[in-house]
Amino acid sequence: MKALPVEPSNIPVAIGSRIRAARQSQRLTIEQVADATGLTKGFLSRVERDLTSPSVASLVTLCQVLSISIGDLFAAPETHLTKRNDGPRISLGGEGIVERLLTARSERRIQIIQAVIEPHGRGEAELYAVDCDVDVLHVIKGRIRLILTNEEYELSTGDTVTFPGREPHTWVNPTDESVEVLWVLVPAASR
Repeated sequence: MKALPVEPSNIPVAIGSRIRAARQSQRLTIEQVADATGLTKGFLSRVERDLTSPSVASLVTLCQVLSISIGDLFAAPETHLTKRNDGPRISLGGEGIVERLLTARSERRIQIIQAVIEPHGRGEAELYAVDCDVDVLHVIKGRIRLILTNEEYELSTGDTVTFPGREPHTWVNPTDESVEVLWVLVPAASR
């Protein structure tokens, strides 16, 4: 099989913002990084603004000090786009509900589910828990009642409630109108 020729690109690779983000996430100043690497503050400032490119040796040293891999600086970010009403349908239970997964199926850090609930639609008859640390319910349109072990919340358009993910709960649309909500689960519920 013949390899396809690859033409070099003259497009500059912008890594400065990733270097700056790594430095700031460790709460390091440019001066601290300059002292640790032996590079000047001015040079590091220009690198972070993509005004100059570091040599391979300088980049290796910089990455070691910042505890990041060189490959991470050049890797394309994993991005997932879900257009309105294009998320795959899922079913977490309940009656009179259409649920769509808005985050990538492979995403484990967070899961966002859009749900449209018919008039008088409801969750499970018994309280149930979701295997996640944090559960967030945000009402996009309409009204919904969230029922927890010892509390009930009447939520309307724009309201948001946050509760422990493993807290037993259920819900009901007590109205004659459909309701649209977002469920946010952190981390994503295990399957």
